[in-house]
Amino acid sequence: MSPLSSDELRTIREELSAGTTPTVWFTSSAVGVQEGRSGKVIALGEPAEGDFIQVRPAGSKDVLSFSTAEVTQVKPPRKKPTPEPAKPAARTPASTPSRVTETKPVEKPAAKPAPAPAAKPSNEATAKPADTAAARRKPRQVKQPVGGAVVTLTADQDGQWSVEVANAKRKLVKPTQVPANAVAQAAKLLHDDVAGAVEPLIEAAREQHRARVEQLRAELEAAEAALEELDE
Repeated sequence: MSPLSSDELRTIREELSAGTTPTVWFTSSAVGVQEGRSGKVIALGEPAEGDFIQVRPAGSKDVLSFSTAEVTQVKPPRKKPTPEPAKPAARTPASTPSRVTETKPVEKPAAKPAPAPAAKPSNEATAKPADTAAARRKPRQVKQPVGGAVVTLTADQDGQWSVEVANAKRKLVKPTQVPANAVAQAAKLLHDDVAGAVEPLIEAAREQHRARVEQLRAELEAAEAALEELDE
């Protein structure tokens, strides 16, 4: 049986995305399962190399990982039962002239001792290699998709910015202070409307800092003048 091709893998991905579980059959290269047995594809791992195809064999609850050489989408033909050889017809013995024979007592042969019963093979000896190989495979848990998250930027009255991240269950990042210039750069990269909404807040923060600088400069000049008067 031929292994999976790239086109068949693409078809399987599309069926998984549509919510169905495609059927595959195991080839002679599959380890731990019988050739020709069917299974359902549960997921395809990333990257697509090695044992990345996750399959639940028919009649099993475990999900095992296989490579493209171990499964196929070509259904194997049913095996026809082998016909039993015809038995030869019984031959009729040819008639022979009767002879007068002297009957002698037949001696009974000595009774032979009954043969010892054959030892039954233990369960461990008769265990199929496939069961041992299947035990070596550990079911791989299918990763659940990660949910979305909400990123919130907040500006206070002093022009200080903070960011927090949360999802539907809990807060991922508590409110953390970020520089105003970083917010302005991020807004320009996101969208023109976002940049337009953020720019007035950034400009108000600039004006507030300019006023503070002017106030500090005036206080510094007054302090220097007072110091000069004391030095005279």
